[in-house]
Amino acid sequence: MPAFNSLALLAAAVGVSLDWIASGRGEMYPSEGVQAQAGEDNAYAYVPLYDARISQGHGAWSDGARILTMLAFTKYSLSKKGLQASQLAAVRVDGDSNEPFLKDGDTVMVDLSRNLIQGEAFYVIRLDDLLYAKRLQRQIDGGVLVISANTAYPAINVSADHLDRLQVVGRVVWSGGWMI
Repeated sequence: MPAFNSLALLAAAVGVSLDWIASGRGEMYPSEGVQAQAGEDNAYAYVPLYDARISQGHGAWSDGARILTMLAFTKYSLSKKGLQASQLAAVRVDGDSNEPFLKDGDTVMVDLSRNLIQGEAFYVIRLDDLLYAKRLQRQIDGGVLVISANTAYPAINVSADHLDRLQVVGRVVWSGGWMI
């Protein structure tokens, strides 16, 4: 049996009567006043999941992308990590270049406000108009090393005089994927 607080959050998120979920009796949708009250205490924030296969070009990273669905995260968990839902986007990872950390088909959440390299971490980048999720490492000479977690793929050195080819979309702050 799910915990009562889980049922209450579910009922509030979808606007359904808690009595109806618990017993199957009564109205599925509560009266207007009850719905408004539940909506005020919304515990979830929604992050858009974009189709990452965007068109080629020099526009914004999301030009030509479409929103596939919205992913729900608790406002509490985002707040605890210092994240704002309005600055987040999610995309799917393609390929095996970052295994075992990120697998083909995994979803990553990107903080778009963190679009400067601050420490070695996974970032979503656009390099020569293609999107990648890669680890980035600043080099002493001013360049950036683009690193795949899978050692079968060599690192790419973007020299200081070619940094205009590299755009940091944002830092990867969460990843999720199926275990089967």
